[in-house]
Amino acid sequence: MTNRRIQVSRAITILLPLAVVLALLWWTLLRTVQTIDTVPIEYGDIESSVTALGTLQPLSYVDVGAQASGAIRRIAVAPGSHVKKGDLLVEIDPSIQQAKVDTDRAALDSLHAQLAQAHAQRDLAQQEADRQRQMNTDGATRIEDVQSADSALRVAVARLADLGAQIDGARSTLNGDLAQLGYTRIFAPMGGTVVTLDAREGQTLNATYQTPNILRIADLSKMTVWTDVSEADIGKVRAGMPVYFTTLGYVTNDVPRRWTAHVRQILPAPPHTPSQSQSGESGTQTAAPSQGAGKVVLYTVLFDVDNADGALMPQMSAQVFFVRASATHVLVVPLTAMEAVAGEPDRYTAKVLVGERVETREVRTGTHDRLHAEVVSGLSRGDRLVTDIRTERAGEGKFRW
Repeated sequence: MTNRRIQVSRAITILLPLAVVLALLWWTLLRTVQTIDTVPIEYGDIESSVTALGTLQPLSYVDVGAQASGAIRRIAVAPGSHVKKGDLLVEIDPSIQQAKVDTDRAALDSLHAQLAQAHAQRDLAQQEADRQRQMNTDGATRIEDVQSADSALRVAVARLADLGAQIDGARSTLNGDLAQLGYTRIFAPMGGTVVTLDAREGQTLNATYQTPNILRIADLSKMTVWTDVSEADIGKVRAGMPVYFTTLGYVTNDVPRRWTAHVRQILPAPPHTPSQSQSGESGTQTAAPSQGAGKVVLYTVLFDVDNADGALMPQMSAQVFFVRASATHVLVVPLTAMEAVAGEPDRYTAKVLVGERVETREVRTGTHDRLHAEVVSGLSRGDRLVTDIRTERAGEGKFRW
């Protein structure tokens, strides 16, 4: 009996620590626990906007071309030059135009000399006709001589009219060639900055069939942002709505500079480019959208922004935000942590951790963006919004092999 007690005592001594160890292992590693992830409800700013990409262009600009053919003798400006209206920009060799003007003037002088001669002949014909009529009254001449004198007078008068018309034509030709001579000196049609220069001194221009572009002058004090908005978002944009944009080149302390404006215009059709092909039957040119088949259709939205400091430059890229609605210093909640109520876009249900208990609340929201919403009712600052509830073993994640 004593030996049996000794064996039982030894078994208890061995099994009891083992049971304690197994219990600790179960409590530490194998038991299931519920983990609740939460985020606090705090104040913040929220904005509902449509984003798009745009390109900056001057609001006011003009492409300056040549209306006269010839070699460029001098270019008086360079890219970046500031010019006033009427400043000389380019001089073209005027030799050909000057020669035409000289020829026109000589031809006009010749016609004036012929006109003076015709006046003298008309006066002589008038005198002869008067003499013949007087002699006919006195019966001292034949009727044929009177008729001949009247005919000569009418010819002289017609000659004067013909020369007058020739002089008018010659004067018109001279004025046209004087204008062509004037086109050899090109002046600024507006004040601004020379942003591009496409010609060089000594280059020969041929303005016979089309006007060659020489340079572009732009007023950079005000810029226009040409924005491409997809067909899925164009219905959310309207004229007059607030808009802002940022550019890649102006960032301070990781915060991009922001320019604000209002939408000026929405162009009614997407941009088109002339088709290189022609209809085989009609022979007329057609136009094709700039987007290819199957691609998203983009509509152009325009708005203007002041550029008094000259920070904005033509062709800059802009990240544009059309503001549909905004709210500042309001309670903000993540949309992913709530469940939408069917049929009511601004009504959700949310779970809130109160002490150790999870409550379900009805939440009404206001301004939305893609990830967050403004809390109108149902939540208060400091509430712990439940984002995830999961059940896992106590030791899960503590050990990695």
